[in-house]
Amino acid sequence: MSETPKAISEDSLPNTSAGFFPYRSGIHSNMYKSKPWTIRQYAGFGDPKDTNQRFKQLIATGATGLSVAFDLPTQMGIDPDNDLARGEAGRVGVSISKLDDMRELLHGIPIEKISTSMTINSTAPILLLMYQIIAEERGISPTALRGTVQNDLLKEFISRGTQVFSPDFSMRLTSNLIKYSLENLPNWNPISISGYHMEEAGADQVQEIAYAFSNAIEYLKSLQSVGLEVQDTAPRFSFFFASKVDLINEVAKFRAAREVWAKLIRYRFGCETEQAMKLRFHCQTAGSELFAQSPELNISRVTIQALSAVFGGAQSIHTNSFDEAIGLPSTLGSTIATQSQKVILLESGLANYVDPFEGSRIVEALTEKLIGKIEEEIERIDQLGGALAAVKINYQKQEISRNAFQHAMNIENGATVFGHTSQFELTDSDSIDTRSDWTWTPPNLDVLAEHKSSRDQSALLETLERISRAVKFEEDLMLPIKNSLLVGATVGEIVQALRDGQNQ
Repeated sequence: MSETPKAISEDSLPNTSAGFFPYRSGIHSNMYKSKPWTIRQYAGFGDPKDTNQRFKQLIATGATGLSVAFDLPTQMGIDPDNDLARGEAGRVGVSISKLDDMRELLHGIPIEKISTSMTINSTAPILLLMYQIIAEERGISPTALRGTVQNDLLKEFISRGTQVFSPDFSMRLTSNLIKYSLENLPNWNPISISGYHMEEAGADQVQEIAYAFSNAIEYLKSLQSVGLEVQDTAPRFSFFFASKVDLINEVAKFRAAREVWAKLIRYRFGCETEQAMKLRFHCQTAGSELFAQSPELNISRVTIQALSAVFGGAQSIHTNSFDEAIGLPSTLGSTIATQSQKVILLESGLANYVDPFEGSRIVEALTEKLIGKIEEEIERIDQLGGALAAVKINYQKQEISRNAFQHAMNIENGATVFGHTSQFELTDSDSIDTRSDWTWTPPNLDVLAEHKSSRDQSALLETLERISRAVKFEEDLMLPIKNSLLVGATVGEIVQALRDGQNQ
C-alpha cells in the first residue's frame, strides 16, 4: 500500500490574498501554518471551586484558552443574598460576587500563560478589574495578561437581555473599559462584539454580521468622541460569531465578513493601519443546532460546525458538548468537544493550507452576494442614525424576531429539514448517559454575610460614594470601581452605586 500523500507545496500554487487587504482569504499570510487557532472551552458551574476544577481538567485535555460562563445574577449585578437571585445564583454559570470568589476561580491557573475569555457585559468592568487585581497579587505584569472581555452592551438590547443600565450609560461603561485597557492592559482585548447571540436568537447570516459591525461602528465613534483614534482602538476589537452546519455558506460568511470589515475601516474611517483592518474573531459552534433527541448525532453536527470555523479562518474556536442541549456539559462531553478540535488540528491536515476554498467558484459567488447584502443592511442601520439609535427603536430585535419566526415556519411546513425531525432519531435513544456530573446547590450565604460584616464599613461607603460621584460628574469609572473592590465591595454593591450616581 502506498503512503498517504504529503501536503501539496503551496509554493507551486497561485499567490493567495491572505494577509493582504481586503483579507478575504485570511488575516495572516500563512494562517494556521504559522500559528494554530486557540482551542477554547466555555465552562462555569455554581461554585468557583467547581469551575476551577473543570478549567484544570480542560487544560489537561488540550484546551489552550479558557472561557468563563457567569451565572445570571453576576451578569445582572445582583449578589447571591438578594431575593432576586434566589434559585438563580450559580444556576447557569459560576457565581462571582467578591474578590475571594475570583481567587478561588483562578486558583492554580497560570493566567500569565493562558488566555481567558469572559462572557460578561453590564458588569464587565468589575469582573475585569477583579481579574487584574488577582494578577497583581501574584506579581504578574499587566503585559502578560491575555484574553477578552465581551463588554458588548448594545448586543444585550438586541438579543441577549442582560442589560442593567440605559443604552447611553451602557455605551459609557463600554468606552471606559476600552480606554482603561488601552492604557493599562496592552495585550487584552477589551471588547468582543458578538453576532453569535443574535444568531442564536434567530438572525440570519446577513443580520449576524451586519448588526455586529454596526455596533462596532457605534463603539468606534464613541471612542473617537473621547479622543481615541481608530488606528489605536480598532486593533483591539475582536468579534464573536457562530459557526453552523451549513458549511459552504458559513465559509462564505466569514470570508465576506473579513472583507466588509477591512473596507469599513479603510474607507469609512480613513484608517489604513493593517492591524485595524484585520478582522479577528472567535467562533462558537451553534448551540441552536443541537438537539436533546439522539444527542450522539450532535458530535457530528459540532464537528461540521467546527470545520466551518476552521475553513472560515477563525482565530479561536469553542466546540459545544454533545450533551449541551440537555444540561451543563458533562466531563465526557467537554472532553470529546475539546479533543475533536485536536483531531481537526493535528490529524486532518487542514492546518497545512492557508485557504482551501480560495478560487472555488461557488464559494466566491456566495461571498460576493453576502458582501453586498451585509453592506446594504449596514447602510440601513446608518439611515436610522446608527446602531444606538436603531436599538432605541428596537429595529434589530424586531428584524431578528421576524427572521426567527419565518425559520420556525419553514421547519414546521418541511421547507427546512432540521435535526429534531423523526428521521434523525436513533432507535436506542438512551444509549449514552447524558446526565451532568454537576448538581446545582444553593450558594453558601453565610460566607457572604461574614465577608460583608468583616469589612471596614467607613472605607467601603467612601469608595461606593466615590463611584456615584464619578457617574454624576461624568468622570472615568474604572479606578473608583477598582478601589471599591480592594476594600471588599461586592458586584451588587458596585452596581447599586452606579445606579445611585445616575439618580443624583
